[in-house]
Amino acid sequence: MSNAPRTDAFETEVRIAAQPETVFQFFLDPAKMVLWKGTEAALDPRPGGTYRVNVTGHEVARGEYVEIVPFTRIVFTWGWESGPVLPGSTTVEVSFVPDGNGTIVRLRHSGLSDEALQAHVMGWEHYLPRLVIAAEGRDAGPDPWAAPHGGMASSSP
Repeated sequence: MSNAPRTDAFETEVRIAAQPETVFQFFLDPAKMVLWKGTEAALDPRPGGTYRVNVTGHEVARGEYVEIVPFTRIVFTWGWESGPVLPGSTTVEVSFVPDGNGTIVRLRHSGLSDEALQAHVMGWEHYLPRLVIAAEGRDAGPDPWAAPHGGMASSSP
């Protein structure tokens, strides 16, 4: 048996040619969220507020915002309404680090089981490049993973 530490988290970073104030909004504003991930979003960006994104038109991620530090850091819980990762059972931490005329976005998704880790790595590796495109003001185009005729973006009350 190996004594290697168990990895339950995925960590990555991308550089975006936009200021943190711009990029930050793509995790809080439902209309901006669906430009890079999801067919509809209901976001209530405050600690304890709802994070709910219909990612593909039939797979809904749900959790709640835990921490929001303007233009610096966002933490929210994550899971799938249809399982196997239950809503709120894992944590996504996103840091926004100024880098000249751009931003380094560092993402860490923790609490994932061995079975769930690879699928979530594939998901973030699919969606983060779309974030780069959208946050730089370009069109990420239709998401090939999303069902056609998705819903509308909305804000939670």
